[in-house]
Amino acid sequence: MRVQTLTLAVAGAALLAPTALPAAVHPNEPVRYEGGVRASDLLAKVRDCAPVSSGHYRSDAGAPADIPVCGTDDVVFWKADMDIDCDGQAGPRCNGRTDPYFADTTAYQQSDGRYLDPERLPFIVVPMASDIWNYRDHGIRGGSVAAVIYKDRVQYAVVGDTGPQDIIGEASYAAAAALGINPDPHGGGAASGVTYIVFKNARVSPIENHTAALETGERLARQFVGQEAESTDGTESAESTESSGNAENDATVADD
Repeated sequence: MRVQTLTLAVAGAALLAPTALPAAVHPNEPVRYEGGVRASDLLAKVRDCAPVSSGHYRSDAGAPADIPVCGTDDVVFWKADMDIDCDGQAGPRCNGRTDPYFADTTAYQQSDGRYLDPERLPFIVVPMASDIWNYRDHGIRGGSVAAVIYKDRVQYAVVGDTGPQDIIGEASYAAAAALGINPDPHGGGAASGVTYIVFKNARVSPIENHTAALETGERLARQFVGQEAESTDGTESAESTESSGNAENDATVADD
């Protein structure tokens, strides 16, 4: 979880050499403009907020606490900035040299026991459960499917990490890059204008299966905006719906 105040960000920029926006696209980086549901249609469905959080979140340390988590029968959502989460497996773009806040763990793990790969897997970060909001109470777990919207782009992702109890608005390097946001963990991100929509009780397993997240997210997004769902043969086998009898497929580690 990359958390820094504006003062720290400016100081860090003075102390560290400038880091250019990565020019090369990762071989497994998801394509942009995923799916057929338009950003405008999704945004129209989350125009009004019925708060489900008991308080408000900050976008960054030191910022005002003015971001509620909102909800409908089918989703929870919030509108915030995007900080870059480079935590997890180290790679050429996410490591201790490129990210001063780098941690080699994520809250959830892949099916092979390794931590998530932020350069390859689009995932979002949810705040750790607190008195403000407990994501688990709304059918959200590791692997829950989300639609992230920035300008006219929609990127499907999974819940892959947790962050501080009072800060919201963060996604992986891969998610940012796919949305056209500077994914540089040192100085990248978006200051505002990002909408995060998480579908309740809808998970994919294994968590690293982005194709399953795309298929499930597209189907649920079509239902959410009232479009006729396309054929989803094979999708259900990739989706794991929460129930009392289902065990978590993703190992949870101590929250950062």
